[in-house]
Amino acid sequence: MATPPLAGIRVLEVANWLAGPSCAALLADLGADVVKVEPPQGDAFRYLLMSSAGYQTPFEHSPAFELDNRGKRSISLDIDKPEGREILMKLAAKADIVVTNLVPARRAKYGFTPEDVHAINPTAIFASVTGYGSVGPDANRAGYDHTSFWARSGIMALMGEAGAAPSSCRGGMGDHTTGLNMLAAIMVALRLRDQTGEGQFVDIALQQTGMWTLGLDIEAAAAANEVPLKRTRKEARNPTANIYMTRDGRYIFLMMPTADYWPKLCTMLGHEEWLADERYATVESRGDHNEVLIPAVEALFAEKDYADWMRILDEHGMIYAPIPTVTEVIADPQPRAMGVFTTIQDHPRFGDFEILDTPFNIRGADIGVRGPAPAPGEHTYDVLAELGIEGDDLANYAATGVFG
Repeated sequence: MATPPLAGIRVLEVANWLAGPSCAALLADLGADVVKVEPPQGDAFRYLLMSSAGYQTPFEHSPAFELDNRGKRSISLDIDKPEGREILMKLAAKADIVVTNLVPARRAKYGFTPEDVHAINPTAIFASVTGYGSVGPDANRAGYDHTSFWARSGIMALMGEAGAAPSSCRGGMGDHTTGLNMLAAIMVALRLRDQTGEGQFVDIALQQTGMWTLGLDIEAAAAANEVPLKRTRKEARNPTANIYMTRDGRYIFLMMPTADYWPKLCTMLGHEEWLADERYATVESRGDHNEVLIPAVEALFAEKDYADWMRILDEHGMIYAPIPTVTEVIADPQPRAMGVFTTIQDHPRFGDFEILDTPFNIRGADIGVRGPAPAPGEHTYDVLAELGIEGDDLANYAATGVFG
């Protein structure tokens, strides 16, 4: 078996919820030793009620927490206490990478700024992820992915149909996108450290990542100085790029934005006469007559079931996607063939637990999930022993309640 890419790399995670921990989980997948610092009560994300996300199953433990914390070690530490901060800095002194979601004011409060860490560990990669970065008027504003990535980036205002309220995102969408961005930046920072021998400061913001994600619209809006129009499905300007409902109440998404798919759609629907209709001669004219054309296409899709249309669309070489439920996605053979899932055997809380694997592959590399998420503070005494904190020193720390 090949050596894991980040074998020997030590990561200190001082973060909660999703964005920072999701990045640290991927670092663990790559072979890094990740020590997660949790307050004595544990990361709040451990106790997320999945019922708030629409799930009726009464989970005793959050399966979502497992995804973003697998393969780590956990130490319980109250960094509001001076003794807790002392231990935190001992951990930082030995880390190759520090991952945190503390905003600048809280970093300063705890004496845990990039400058503080680099003073005791000049080669560390200090990686920060916050809602709005480390400078500017909102640098210390709290933010979740819903607020900073989804809403404040401009994405939310463009989602949903015209006339309807903006659509919210599902939990973690912006966090996971930002976590991948953070991982990429950390890998670059490690390379820079290799070249210069100096530590680096990685600064990642949910809002900035959201704006990059929305980049096509951001650039067009900046160039045109205008907000794009939102339309309903019935007002689509291009019949080959729209959502249609089938006879059994399911939806299929066609995405063929170029003009060469129009003849294929006409042939598939059995309406070759549309090709000679002057109203539909160009993309622009089809858009100008969408009040007639779109309902006609909708009526044809309503004549057959979801499964029938997928077969017909495949036969005609159309570019489309069914719109499956989450459980259908889990059962989809394509993700299974790609190895999207792996199983943690004999998980201490879930038994044999199926979990999403690392979201990228490098052929021949030892990359992947290395174990379950830790229990709160599960490795506290092991990690302290590695710092040389034992005996009377350990007893003195314990007496202060720094471990909870």
